[in-house]
Amino acid sequence: MTSEPLPFALDPSTPAFYRRVGADLFEPTLQAQGAWRVDEQHMAPVSGILVHAIDAHERRDGLQLARVNFDILGFIPARPTRVAVRTSRPGRTIELVEATLSVDDRAVVRAQAWRLAAHDSSPVAGVELDPMPGPDAFEPWAGSATWAGGYIAGLEIRSDPAARPGRARAWIRTDNALVDDEPCSPTADLVRLVDTANGIAVRASPLEWMFPNVDLAIHLFREPVPGPHGWVGFDTRVTMGATGLGLTSTTLHDEQGPVGRAEQILTVRRLG
Repeated sequence: MTSEPLPFALDPSTPAFYRRVGADLFEPTLQAQGAWRVDEQHMAPVSGILVHAIDAHERRDGLQLARVNFDILGFIPARPTRVAVRTSRPGRTIELVEATLSVDDRAVVRAQAWRLAAHDSSPVAGVELDPMPGPDAFEPWAGSATWAGGYIAGLEIRSDPAARPGRARAWIRTDNALVDDEPCSPTADLVRLVDTANGIAVRASPLEWMFPNVDLAIHLFREPVPGPHGWVGFDTRVTMGATGLGLTSTTLHDEQGPVGRAEQILTVRRLG
């Protein structure tokens, strides 16, 4: 006979999503709390901590993270969290790294990351993604008016006043670090916010419908550049089909312009 784990008391005071308590073990704080349930972790900091672990794994100069795909295997409990990383396809210029996040000895998120060698491609460089006005052109938006949870409560959001259901542009930043008293890469710093995309252009009220994502795929065509104000930009479209499937598609920006794309597949269900 098995019993459910006892509730874990989330630290409300640490200004970070996680505290490291072991070589591969992290405690989520209240700042990592999810939006659908009070006892879950939000996927945004979860994806950040996975990239942070991937960054530290067999680090080599000259390689850059180009794509990372996360598969969400189920509910992510807000409990001590272990991250295991391995290189599944080693290579001098191209390699594939896999990471698994587990809670209570159960795998809940798996990530696969392609790391590619840096080369001088400036003679053919070009960007066909539309730029976005800066945060000062947008208006403050209270995400907590739509969403619950400690993660959302810790965000500052500026939203395009022309936003409509299914289409929004927004800038997001937070004072919460990824890991307490621990630096992270500009890429992990951006990734820790990307999953927010599914909550900024909602087509339906989350009080009436559920539309969580079961994956998150991020493609980057350059390394993010940390800006002086810490903003990450989202140019987001949400599409929902008639048979319970949806797709959130986002062009990601740092303070210098577009940096990549993110996609999230959704399971859409009426509540009640």
